[in-house]
Amino acid sequence: MNLEEVKKLFSSLEKDNSALSLRNETLFKLLATTGMRRQELVDLTWQQIDLYNETVLIFGKGKKERLLPLYSMMLPLLKKYKASLEEHQTHPLEPVFRNGNGNAFNPRGVNMIFKDVLKNAGLPPQRFTLHHLRHTFAS
Repeated sequence: MNLEEVKKLFSSLEKDNSALSLRNETLFKLLATTGMRRQELVDLTWQQIDLYNETVLIFGKGKKERLLPLYSMMLPLLKKYKASLEEHQTHPLEPVFRNGNGNAFNPRGVNMIFKDVLKNAGLPPQRFTLHHLRHTFAS
């Protein structure tokens, strides 16, 4: 994705006021600003996010650990998102992101939501995948 497409995606996420808009904004901005893999995001728990030190600990392929910095725009967004959840959902071992039914995400569910978010942003869903966000971060 080029910079204009990312801006369009972020702007659409920020303007959305649906029931799950804060979750979606936090989820996709976190992906775009950290370069996490989809599975790493699905497996992410609250204990891996350190808002004080502004880092996120990722357990990647082959059980490799990576400590990633959190982009400054993510700190207030993560705090707001966490505050919007019920107390039991923010337990350190609980998943950060859940589906609309309150269950842990599966990777295909994240893909489906991403396609909907792209449509809402006026971007072609057939052209982009979640992996494009990872490549966008890398470049």
